Amino acid sequence: MAHFPVNHPARPLYRVIAGLVGLYILVFGVYGTVETWGGALFDRGSHWALGLRTNLAFSLVSVIFGIVLIIGASRRSNLGHYMNLTAGVVFMVTGVLMMSVLQTSANFLNFSMSTVIVSLLFGLLLLATGLYDKVGPDEHAAAEARHRRPTVSGNR
Repeated sequence: MAHFPVNHPARPLYRVIAGLVGLYILVFGVYGTVETWGGALFDRGSHWALGLRTNLAFSLVSVIFGIVLIIGASRRSNLGHYMNLTAGVVFMVTGVLMMSVLQTSANFLNFSMSTVIVSLLFGLLLLATGLYDKVGPDEHAAAEARHRRPTVSGNR
C-alpha cells in the first residue's frame, strides 16, 4: 500500500504549483480558442498559442482542464490530491501517446514536440503535487510519522 505524506508542511506550496499549472493551461486554452475560432475542430494547421501548437479541440479541452485544476488547487480537501494524481497520469499518457503519432494523421490534437514536452513536464509536476498534498486528521499524520520514523525501544 502506498504511504502518501499526510498534512505535509509544504502542502500550500504544492497547491500553488498545481494552481499555476492550471492557470497556464486555462490561459493557453482561452488564447488558443480565440486564435483558432472559426476553423475546423481538429484542424492540423499552424496555429500557435503561448509557444504551443494547437487546434480548436485542443484549446477547448485545455480550458476545461485548466478550470478543473484550478478548482482542485483551491480546495483544502483530498479532492485536489486525487485530481492532481489523476491529471498527472492523464498528461503523461497523453504526452506519450501524442508523441507516438506526431507525424501521422492520428495527431488530431495538432501536437508538436514542444507540446509533448510541456505535457510531460506538467504531468510530472501534477504527479509530484498530488503525492504531497494529501490532507488528513492529525492522528493520521502522527501515524504516518511513526511509520516513517519508528522509534527504537530499549536504546534510551
